[in-house]
Amino acid sequence: MGTYPRRQVLGAAAGVAATAALPLTSATAAHAGKPLTEHAGPWAPVPDPVPVPLDSLYDNDGVDTASERGGDFDGSGYTFPGEELPTGRVEVDGVPFAFPASAGGAKNNVVALGQRVELPQGRYLSAVFLTAGSYGNASGRATVHYADGSTTTAALGGADWYSAGGSLSAPYRYGPDGTRDEHRVGIGTSELWLDPQRDAVAITLPVTNPAQANKTSLHVFALSLQPAAQGRALALRGTRSTNSLLESSGAQSVEATVVNAGTVAVLAADGVSVGVEVPGARTVEAARVRRLDPGEQARVRVGIRNRAGTAPGTARDGSVTVTGRGAQAAAQKSRLTLGVADYQPTDASLSGHQAPYWFQGAKFGIFIHWGVYSVPAWSPVGKQYAEWYWNHMQDPANAVYGYHREKYGENFAYDDFIPMFTAEKFDPRAWVELFRDAGAQYHVLTSKHHEGFALWDTKVSDRNSVRMGPKRNLIKELFDASRRYTPELHRGLYFSMPEWFNPDNPWMGHAPRNPYTREPVPYTGYTAGRDFVKDYQAPQMLELIEGYDPELIWCDIGGANDSLNVLAEYFNHAKNRARPIEVTVNDRSGIGFHDFTTPEYTTYDNTVIAKWESSRGLDPFSYGYNQATPDDAYMTTEEVVHSLVDIVSKNGNFLLDIGPRADGTIPEIMQTRLRETGRWLRTNKEAIYDTTYWSRMAELGEDLRFTIRPDEAFYIHSLTRPGAKLTVEAPIPIRSGDKVTMLGHGRPLTWTLSNGALVIDVPEAARKAGRHAWVFKVHWRA
Repeated sequence: MGTYPRRQVLGAAAGVAATAALPLTSATAAHAGKPLTEHAGPWAPVPDPVPVPLDSLYDNDGVDTASERGGDFDGSGYTFPGEELPTGRVEVDGVPFAFPASAGGAKNNVVALGQRVELPQGRYLSAVFLTAGSYGNASGRATVHYADGSTTTAALGGADWYSAGGSLSAPYRYGPDGTRDEHRVGIGTSELWLDPQRDAVAITLPVTNPAQANKTSLHVFALSLQPAAQGRALALRGTRSTNSLLESSGAQSVEATVVNAGTVAVLAADGVSVGVEVPGARTVEAARVRRLDPGEQARVRVGIRNRAGTAPGTARDGSVTVTGRGAQAAAQKSRLTLGVADYQPTDASLSGHQAPYWFQGAKFGIFIHWGVYSVPAWSPVGKQYAEWYWNHMQDPANAVYGYHREKYGENFAYDDFIPMFTAEKFDPRAWVELFRDAGAQYHVLTSKHHEGFALWDTKVSDRNSVRMGPKRNLIKELFDASRRYTPELHRGLYFSMPEWFNPDNPWMGHAPRNPYTREPVPYTGYTAGRDFVKDYQAPQMLELIEGYDPELIWCDIGGANDSLNVLAEYFNHAKNRARPIEVTVNDRSGIGFHDFTTPEYTTYDNTVIAKWESSRGLDPFSYGYNQATPDDAYMTTEEVVHSLVDIVSKNGNFLLDIGPRADGTIPEIMQTRLRETGRWLRTNKEAIYDTTYWSRMAELGEDLRFTIRPDEAFYIHSLTRPGAKLTVEAPIPIRSGDKVTMLGHGRPLTWTLSNGALVIDVPEAARKAGRHAWVFKVHWRA
């Protein structure tokens, strides 16, 4: 069996034997699907998950190999690489699946068009699917059918395979002509919650589109069911050691997902704790679970330290155990790596890294696109990115081509804008204080965009802001101000891996030229004749790492790279400093490894377990400043808040972009939107920062979202102004003795349960106290 943790690439499956999958594990082995009514001790055993065969429903061949062609996953002839896929029984996110074979010509996924999937009749907590979307994030309403004739509905979706947003990602895909397209593609898990009080008999898939070009379709590869136990029952999923450190103690974190697989809620009085037993290390910080309703999950972190004589990086067999009510409730064996050894420039070594806990809890950051493109700062509003001005100039059919000729003339080269990029009014202190006032927890500045102009004094090229243009080290000034005036903020840098027209490796296929005459023009400040990666790209990245200590590197585009070596150096530099820092990198460095994925100008319809960050500009469709955009076209504060709440409720971060002008001023409309967002966050921050998603559902209708502060409180976000009563038709984790308030109002609110729905009385004073989004807090009784 192959076991796939959250960031594992599919390629790791090659050559792995398909053996029995590890099930959810409890204190006692159990037979799948059999009801458990009698057991010894306070904890019932948990039935094994049940993979459901889908062979008879498969109607799409989405997998090819180099030697066997004929598949067409997305209607455009692109396919997953069969060489990188697992086959047979495989564990993903702690759940075993029967993964389809990838033989040439075989059907291996279902395109969701309302098919009915028959289930072994039984009582289940959840149905977990392996899914992917083509041509965008795909979702729809699935229907669960019960033996008594009743039904329930819930959203079922899949992240766009092209965003590689799922738990499984392959480093490339096959194109229609059989060549490798070096772009990651992914498959993820999507979970439907079932009513364990009724016998489920079938699930009807959503109706999306047939697999056609430019049509969004949901593809289902596999399905597993988790049967419910009777009484108190806990189970474990996805136990693994990490290279992350707990902020409270500095101990190494071992993670596990605790699942309430029974029919009785876990409460503080049950004394549930999670620890690790492994030779060579000891538990120094146990995890606690104080509230977990039936069917819910909690991802917990246990702190361990190596014993004397155990070298960092030592691998040992151990177990994660859950205890409560004076007995062991669940245990799972796991191969654990003890301590954090230096990283090596290999996929296997880097895959031990994950997004640090500060990033997972930060939720909200500010992106800053600033460069030479901030001078012309023009594109048709809402149509294309203004920072791509130079590239758009090359196309006679693009509006920028005609605009540039008319405004500047045919002989005005793009690099003639460099002296006009002055940054004369750049006030780095004002910038970072604005970011703080917006409620952001980190900021990411473009160190170098695709135009190749660096905002620091790079030693490998004079094409930078110290030698030309502003004659200032803009990165140093911003980072110095941030460390001095807003030390609580985390600092990151964007870095474009390729450059459009670099003579040594032009992304667009040619060195700079006049788009009207096709005559060559200089690449100002750059001396050609070098190895682009070894002599230029990698040294620049290392300059940023060693000179500025960014806590986040936000790569873009990928392509030619030395990222294995650069990222190993980045991680080692961070952890081996006199004062270590936790750092992170996104999914665009050109290799399969990443800490988080980065959809832009889009979000996911459902919770994505693998960490992700959605970015977009306040501008309707540009990251760089677009002087053509009128103020009323920018996002409203309400739209910003709603985007933030929606993204956070689905396990994402929101990286909101601003585009300063060439002189360093931030347009007033952008400042206003950021400050207004900050005012909302000052009231409602506890429902955003350091929260996690609700494992039962991502959203309820268009207007309700949910977040949890583990073991403390549950939050209901209403994206519309509530009436006198707010009715939430979902199994909200609330019980007698809990208190409900609205953030910003403070006074306790009256609540009742009616036919399984939570009904909250909302007085006029509370309704008036809210704005943009109304957040109701369920205070869990200790």
